[in-house]
Amino acid sequence: MVHFTIDESRCKGCGLCVRACPKHILELAKHKLNEKGYHPAEMTDINSCVACASCAVTCPDAVITIEKD
Repeated sequence: MVHFTIDESRCKGCGLCVRACPKHILELAKHKLNEKGYHPAEMTDINSCVACASCAVTCPDAVITIEKD
């Protein structure tokens, strides 16, 4: 099981994690803004996540946490 979290309040919506995901299961939220006015990244299919952590490593602000049981 994969545990995936994004600190949406700190995400600046740069999209680097979206491009880094080899499974293409991250996207920028289209209908959600954080307090800073950015569209945060969100997971679209947690069951397809392989916990490679490419998204977390790529994130310049370290807002993504990913763990695998």
